[in-house]
Amino acid sequence: MRYEGALYRPPSEAYSLIVQATIGCSHNKCTFCSMYKDKKFRIRDTEEIMEDLILGRKYYENVRRIFLADGDALVIKTEELIKILQGIEVLFPECERIGIYGSPKSILNKSQEELLELKALGLGIVYLGVESGSDKILKDIKKGVDSAEMIEAGRKIVDAGIKLSVTLISGIGGKAFSTLHALESAKVLNEMKPHYIGLLTLLLEQGTKLYEDVKVGKFQLLSPKEVLEETRILVENLQVGNCIFRSNHASNYVALRGTLMEDKKLILKQIEEGLKIDGLDDKDYYRRL
Repeated sequence: MRYEGALYRPPSEAYSLIVQATIGCSHNKCTFCSMYKDKKFRIRDTEEIMEDLILGRKYYENVRRIFLADGDALVIKTEELIKILQGIEVLFPECERIGIYGSPKSILNKSQEELLELKALGLGIVYLGVESGSDKILKDIKKGVDSAEMIEAGRKIVDAGIKLSVTLISGIGGKAFSTLHALESAKVLNEMKPHYIGLLTLLLEQGTKLYEDVKVGKFQLLSPKEVLEETRILVENLQVGNCIFRSNHASNYVALRGTLMEDKKLILKQIEEGLKIDGLDDKDYYRRL
């Protein structure tokens, strides 16, 4: 396969055939994100993408899932996405699901009719980085949309019958806005009603704006214990049914998993048990920054 630069994909796409439909991220302004900084965003020619799909067919006999990378491949014009999905249908008749990253803006730019057509052609899941439900935090991290637009984008995917997987970032509000982040994020998810919720913990890398804010004292990171306390507030306020909840990324301190709402008490119990772990209140946890 032909790839440019580092590849990123959701954990659930670990065994998928990954094809770069775009290079980089169309937004690429988030203060916490170090991904795609080595790339200038562009949409690949459909002919190039089809060449990669043909190449993938030669290499792999049984492809059950395909993920269209990089960040925000849903930004591609619908007529071109249709060609790509139709090509996948011909080349990989055994493919059960096609996944894609979608920014809130790219989703909002699609009509409901377009999303329904993409669903009919095999688009099975869209991954949306919500990060936070707080308007203040969304503005601070330069996400480019407010909570109302985020909800609208998520609802469009769900209403089109496409699975919606969203990510939140624990600690993205810092110490000052931890509770706000938890409460407002719960409100957004309750309105959005996603099928999957993935919780990551804020990890910063050199070169990001938020990393520099931490170094000069403008932003205070949460301790592991504070992250769990924030998570408890979030889960306590979630009212999303038939939704798989996961907080088992490598960035998380305690692995949490369950299906909302039936496992809500179990998840809260897991959090309480995690809070008993020695060292989670270490105030010097991030001294390495």
